[in-house]
Amino acid sequence: MAKFINFATFGNELYTGKRSYDFVGKRKIWFSIAAVMVILSIAVPLIKGGFNLGIDFRGGSEFTITNVTDTSTAIGEKAVTDVISGQLPRVSKLAGNTMQVQTEKLSDDETIKVKESLAKEYGVNQDQVASNFVGPTWGADVTNQALIGLIVFVLLATILMALYFRTWKMSLAAIAGMLFVQITTAGIYSVTDVEVTPSAIIGFLTILSYSLYDIVVVFDKIRENTSDIATSSRRSFGSEVNLAVNQTLVRSINTSMVALLPVASILFIGSFLLGAGTLRDISLSLFIGIIVGGLTTVFIASPLYALLRENEPALVKQAERVQARIDAEARRSTESAEAASSASV
Repeated sequence: MAKFINFATFGNELYTGKRSYDFVGKRKIWFSIAAVMVILSIAVPLIKGGFNLGIDFRGGSEFTITNVTDTSTAIGEKAVTDVISGQLPRVSKLAGNTMQVQTEKLSDDETIKVKESLAKEYGVNQDQVASNFVGPTWGADVTNQALIGLIVFVLLATILMALYFRTWKMSLAAIAGMLFVQITTAGIYSVTDVEVTPSAIIGFLTILSYSLYDIVVVFDKIRENTSDIATSSRRSFGSEVNLAVNQTLVRSINTSMVALLPVASILFIGSFLLGAGTLRDISLSLFIGIIVGGLTTVFIASPLYALLRENEPALVKQAERVQARIDAEARRSTESAEAASSASV
């Protein structure tokens, strides 16, 4: 209960401005880190020759063994390499007592030999080993449709946000944030060599909507705080943006945690413990994307929007008025202190 009260107090202090973190003022640090992450996310796949694509994208042979008593992946690897040298099979456990073995494309004779070997090594009947060939066409179709969906989504989101916020600079900052989330999420997949499957692609697209939602909520608060910026001498534009980020920080943390909990449950319980590969693929991309998306809103999108607008002539003059007010208040405070000191002497 004490922790809850402390967290509530923490949120209240952020909202009133009593406590503040300088996200906008330290944007050079965040942008430098982001630039390094983007460069690595692009360079690593180029150096490695691409992503670790699943069988749906590269094509190959797939075997499914049911009712096994030992789910060791080493058994499946040995069963394949014993009959076909040079193969690097990918063996994974599916739900329950079912194993999956994927190889490069095999001939009919090789398929029969591998099927017999898998049945022997896992101690099951041959009718409990199913085999099929997966062509790369379906995966290529999914990729093409995903790219079309990404382009259409970005265009529509750009137009709608420009109309809603009445400034294209908010759209630009939001789209840059979303693209950063996509690029770095893909980069993490490449660095960790996690297999990219059609389910992971669906997860990538789902991240777009979450990232956009998180950014729009914070930008809405920024618009509210800066609605009278032309006549206000309360704070500069950058300070108002920073205040909005601080005021919505607790909400962003809570939203991310609420979104992460069910995704983490699916990822760690549904996929890793129960072995559901499709759940693992889609939940892993969502898990990474939600974390990166939450950080992007705070550290990238909002400071970028402040950067895009701070040099506008009207806002430069407004910042000068704010500084003049601060200087005048400082002088009055100093004079009052000196007067009080003289009176006491």
